[in-house]
Order: sequence, then C-alpha cells, then structure tokens
Amino acid sequence: MNIDFSKHNGLVPAIIQDANTQKVLMLGYMNEAALQKTLAERKVTFFSRSKQRLWTKGETSGHFLELANIRVDCDQDSLLIQVHPQGPVCHTGADTCFKEENKGNFLNQLQKIIREYHQNPQEGSYTSSLFKKGLNKIAQKVGEEAVEVIIEAKDQNRALFLNECADLLFHWLILLEAKDSSLTEVENILAARHQARQDQK
Repeated sequence: MNIDFSKHNGLVPAIIQDANTQKVLMLGYMNEAALQKTLAERKVTFFSRSKQRLWTKGETSGHFLELANIRVDCDQDSLLIQVHPQGPVCHTGADTCFKEENKGNFLNQLQKIIREYHQNPQEGSYTSSLFKKGLNKIAQKVGEEAVEVIIEAKDQNRALFLNECADLLFHWLILLEAKDSSLTEVENILAARHQARQDQK
C-alpha cells in the first residue's frame, strides 16, 4: 500500500466497517506506526490524538477490532478498514459510534453465548455440560452430528437435513471454543485463500 501520510501531519483518517454487515462502525486516525502495528497484530490500532500515543481498540474493554481487509482511497490519504468487531464498538456501549444497531452474523452472536457458558458454567446447561465432559466428548459429538448430516443428505426431508446441519454447526462452534479458537480465525483463513486465488488470475 502506498499511503500518503504527509497531508495531515502524519495522520490519515481510517473508516472502520464491519466486514460482514458492511455497517460503518467508527472513524479513527492512524499514523504509519499504527498501521504497521495493525498489520502485524491483525487488531486495529489507532493514533490517539488526545492521548498522543498508539491505542489498540479493545485494549481495556476486550472489544477488539479483528482485521479483515484494508483499502486505500483514490487519493491515497484515507483508509477503509474492514473488521470483525469483538463486541460493541462505541465507548458508550453502542454497536457503532453513530447510534446505529449493527445486526451482525448470528453465528458471531452464538459464539459469544457459547463462550459465556464456557467461562461461566450454568447448572443444567447442555452447553456447559459438554465443556465439563471435555474435549474428547465435544469432538465425538461433532463427529456424530456430521454423520447425521450425511444420513439426512441422502433423504428427501429438507427440514430434517437443515436441522441436522444446525446441530453440526452448533457443536462445531463449541469445539472451536474448546480449542480456544474463533469463527473469525476460520473466516480469515478462507478469505486469505480466496484472495490468493484471485491474485493468481
């Protein structure tokens, strides 16, 4: 990327957009060091004009902006940064800094719910009970649900097939959490593979 940092005293505006919903989340500013840190750590870092230092969004709240993509505008002095937000973006607790709801992918919401049941086990919860039984049991359930999907795929009952797919996806998300991994990491791998194929064309 050839970015012109000279026009605004070493800073460029960075428009933050949800990579899934396309909703604009906030506006920040970056200097060259903030951009390099963002690229290296895959979490968006800004230059705070009030604190006069680098500031990684989420460093206190845990609501990081996981990097998906960066685009430079035609004048090479503004950035569009697509992210996977790991929680509310605005310091007020709102989804965006523009008082808009950001209805994200339900799988991301479900992943957060599963994480909550993992970190704070609930008595009588099926999800919490799976985590208590351990990784082997969780992996076994994923295998069982995958078999059920295959069986229903050979039948003509669409409703049963879709329900088995939902069961498989749910247990796969539990397995991701058990392995301290995330849906975003899988999405990033798929996006990188797609980009690599595009670059080969």
